[in-house]
Amino acid sequence: MNGAVAQAPAAELVEVSRLYPGDVRALDEVGFRIDRGELLGIVGPSGSGKSTLLNLLGMLDVPSSGSVRIAGYDIADLDDDGTSALRARAVGFVFQQFHLALNVTALDNVADGLLYTGMPLRHRRERARTALVRVGVGDRLHHRPHQLSGGQKQRVAIARAIVGDPSLILADEPTGALDSASGEAVVELLRELNAAGATVVIITHDMELADQLPRRIRVRDGRIVADERSARGSPPADPRSEGPVPAGGARDAGNGGHHALG
Repeated sequence: MNGAVAQAPAAELVEVSRLYPGDVRALDEVGFRIDRGELLGIVGPSGSGKSTLLNLLGMLDVPSSGSVRIAGYDIADLDDDGTSALRARAVGFVFQQFHLALNVTALDNVADGLLYTGMPLRHRRERARTALVRVGVGDRLHHRPHQLSGGQKQRVAIARAIVGDPSLILADEPTGALDSASGEAVVELLRELNAAGATVVIITHDMELADQLPRRIRVRDGRIVADERSARGSPPADPRSEGPVPAGGARDAGNGGHHALG
């Protein structure tokens, strides 16, 4: 990996549009940058375009126009194998419905997150054990999903997302299937991961959750209507500095328009 890629933002979108058949414009010239170490929410009502943004950031889709860069790589320049390899290395997913294999232990659900790395099973399980301990369910290694509470299932899902040490964690409505206490615990865990250096993006329609975050990108009708910051995060890092941006640090995305960045 060259130096420019190593120091690149976790993600950057420039003038991105996404059209679907029937001339449905899910995104309309959207642009923003996510620096390494940020914690932010992408928030909007159903149909606003936030799920399309999730798919683009997770390299599950490609833009109709504009560019999407993940960890310095323009996804339009990658073939299927390159996209899969970058996704496995750079992105961790946390889903509302957990997506755990039902008859598989927590340990192997997490170890399967490294399935395409070529790592031997023993090493994958060692990494999985470490990740499960890190998220607070090290005593549930051999439990299957039906033996876990909702909050524990989401912690296992988060362990699977971080086991490969990705540069970007995408959490899609991570509290949506949980009671309020479990949801608050999951948000606190995501904060702790961010404080340890992970870049965390929470996609949600929950304005109360989004308002707790240092940065909020508000989406409506396929456009960014606000890119806001609060004093809760750490001060912005000097963009000229080397290495990961400290937790919560980022440059301001600009004012007005679509917030496209150079």
